[in-house]
Amino acid sequence: MVLTLLRHAYLLPFCLLSAVLGAIWGSFLGVIIDRLPAMIVADGCADKNLFYPPSHCTHCQHTLRWWQNIPLLSWLLLRGQCAHCRQPIPLLWFLLEALSALFFAATVWVFPQPQAWLALWLLWSALLPLAVIDARHMLLPDCLTLPLLWCGLLLNLRGGWLSLQDAVVGAAAGYVFLWLLYWGYRLLRGREGIGQGDLKLVAAFGAWLGWQVLPQLLLFAAFLAILLFLLPRRDAAAAQPFGPSLCIAGGGIFILHSLLFIF
Repeated sequence: MVLTLLRHAYLLPFCLLSAVLGAIWGSFLGVIIDRLPAMIVADGCADKNLFYPPSHCTHCQHTLRWWQNIPLLSWLLLRGQCAHCRQPIPLLWFLLEALSALFFAATVWVFPQPQAWLALWLLWSALLPLAVIDARHMLLPDCLTLPLLWCGLLLNLRGGWLSLQDAVVGAAAGYVFLWLLYWGYRLLRGREGIGQGDLKLVAAFGAWLGWQVLPQLLLFAAFLAILLFLLPRRDAAAAQPFGPSLCIAGGGIFILHSLLFIF
């Protein structure tokens, strides 16, 4: 209630503060995207984790100074280049920070309830890394999909967006339906057509959206996957990740339902 009143009285400062928070959090999401796949492949035996070694240039391994870690500003001040070796800093890291800043500010601008901010920020914090990691590595880590599922159940524990029963049935139905597709394709074609991570991600969306929305989710995600398949790329025969399409579809549907809920 207090945050709602303060947000109403000081909307612009709240949005600016949320943008700063989003940029900082987007920088950390970039660390997750960069380091988590290597940590999973190394099975916990990698020489680095999410917090060590400190941020450094991936080309020359030079440790960044404090001001070179400032979200958004450091990339602009350095003109997208390492200050030590002058190799380009990927634009992806700047975009992650910028998009997170915009998303955090937009949620505060549009939604008056702090619980909506929390839900949308949690969803963003899982879906953004999942989409990028799957696009780059064909991997949907359990350490992101499973907490996303439990967060969906906890948020609906007292009927936040839907009843707990619908959330539980949605999670189970999402997993079972994708599991049947997985084994049906594997028995017919002798190979995997859907990754195990996709099953858990759809189950998580079932917990957030309910079983009633699962057909819309899968149709929308399939449509997006077809569009992405038609885009020019290097290897048309290579397997295509389904996770990014699921993340865009599921996140978009949740935002749409949230907008309809408040308006």
